[in-house]
Amino acid sequence: MLKENGVVLFQGDSVTDCGRNREDEKDMGNGYPLLISSWFQARYPEKNIRFINKGISGNRVTDLESRWDTDCINLEPAFVSILIGINDTWRRYDNNDPTSVQDFENTYRKIILQVKEKTNAEIMLCEPFVLPVPEDRKEWREDLDPKIHAVRSLAREFHTLLLPLDGLINSAAAQRSPETWAADGVHPTMAGHALIAQEWIRKAGF
Repeated sequence: MLKENGVVLFQGDSVTDCGRNREDEKDMGNGYPLLISSWFQARYPEKNIRFINKGISGNRVTDLESRWDTDCINLEPAFVSILIGINDTWRRYDNNDPTSVQDFENTYRKIILQVKEKTNAEIMLCEPFVLPVPEDRKEWREDLDPKIHAVRSLAREFHTLLLPLDGLINSAAAQRSPETWAADGVHPTMAGHALIAQEWIRKAGF
């Protein structure tokens, strides 16, 4: 369990950002970080834990690296949750600006090493994910799947927690239409965010 005055930090792209007010550090956005922080505070009202969302829409792993000192290390987190990778795939298809698997993994390793070396934080790596809607998203598997495997490899290498979101959300989409969970295959609906939050809480042991 988190110690008193501990900081739980959410990092990532638009899936984490989810419309947060970047001028207000208390604003958690409208997605899974808000659901997780709200649930925790309702269950443990006696605990003084800070939840901070530093996700930024459009970010790739290199963007995290460039702001890692300010938006992670300097916050002295006790728990760091990272969800990154879908834009490293997306930019290949909409802007002809790919990120190789090797570059993705090497940069990701650098930010994990900083957390390990400069903080005592527990780390949760969250898989990037995509659902097969619209149709062109199916082509993305060629690029995204190796990046998902890289995240899994890093979780093994650094003994972090792993949230297997791609399997989780695609499994849910086998029971109910993919649009139920993410209308554009990338950005979760509220049901999708609730699904992520539910599994995140279970994995974190909160």
